[in-house]
Amino acid sequence: MKYDFDELVERRGTGCVKWDESKYPDVIPLWVADMDFKAAPAILEAVQKRAEHGVFGYTVVEDDYYVAVINWFRRRHQWTIRREEILYTTGVVPAMSVAIKALTMPGEKVLILSPDYNCFFSSVRNNGCEVLETALKRVGDTFEVDWDDFTAKCADEKTTVFLLCNPHNPCGRVWTKAELSRMNDICMKYGVKVVSDEIHCELIMPGYQFQPFAAVSEMCRQNSVILNSPSKSFNIAGLQVANIICSQPEWRRRLDRAININEVCDVNPFAPVALKAAYNESEDWIDELNQYLWENYMFLCDFIGKNIPQWKVCRLEGTYLPWVDISAMGISAERLCVRLLEEARVWINPGTMYGAETGKGYVRFNIACPRSRLEEALNRISSVISAG
Repeated sequence: MKYDFDELVERRGTGCVKWDESKYPDVIPLWVADMDFKAAPAILEAVQKRAEHGVFGYTVVEDDYYVAVINWFRRRHQWTIRREEILYTTGVVPAMSVAIKALTMPGEKVLILSPDYNCFFSSVRNNGCEVLETALKRVGDTFEVDWDDFTAKCADEKTTVFLLCNPHNPCGRVWTKAELSRMNDICMKYGVKVVSDEIHCELIMPGYQFQPFAAVSEMCRQNSVILNSPSKSFNIAGLQVANIICSQPEWRRRLDRAININEVCDVNPFAPVALKAAYNESEDWIDELNQYLWENYMFLCDFIGKNIPQWKVCRLEGTYLPWVDISAMGISAERLCVRLLEEARVWINPGTMYGAETGKGYVRFNIACPRSRLEEALNRISSVISAG
């Protein structure tokens, strides 16, 4: 490989949420979704060059920013985005809140596929709306939409937005073109707008292909608001930049107004240069990263199969966040996670973070770290579980 993803980068003592929030100095954190890899060299160089200027005032987002976004998605995902469709903001979670504020009224319902990213719940509720869950169905080692229930929930007259996670966190699904088209057909039948969080869109495992929701069909483009960012894929979440992409002029006017109401209309001086370096110069880096993540996932599956056979790892099609069924242990995910933190000094997330009912019996891992660190964490976990 051209890039060294085995390098152990010391992150403790850097004000790092992932590493510095725990009271245990020897913890291995496999919880929050950021990576322990250095950003791509082109990004580091661009940020360093900008830092050398020494003045960090208010930032203008120039034309080459939009060109980088448009060219990336056209080249990598065969999705043609128009310049006027792009609104920038500080992150995908703020963008999510912006979309809900712009497209709903307080008291309306927002539909999600549960279990789902925990910020979906808080963003919906913080905007005065009700979370409406449709549970994903477990089929073998993966998950599918319960189409009857999905349709019934869309038919609820109070449901006005479907908040989609594509690829899905935490279940690891990369939704197919046929599935996305069917979702939109049902939503349009009942007047439900689609907001698609596509922050994990570059983190795709071998054998799978990401399909942008808006590129499925013209009807999907017209009925959707897309949220994306290089932050998750290129490990630059702290630089805080994201894009809202919407083809509907009236929706876009409302989105722009909500961006300003929520005061998330300005990005920092490093964000545009990092995005441009990611999209213009770092495609080979993301390709190697995905291969490394896939090998980490295969290592995880092999280790658990041999050493913790009562656990079942669900299929990972996208993201770096394997969803693991621990229900055969007969204890709650919360209790298990506390025990692993206290006794193994390994921090993982209980599934109930992502759905009080649908997440029962599951835990979520973050495998975006050097393999030696993942191996050490798994050995610690195995030792604790083997001890009874």
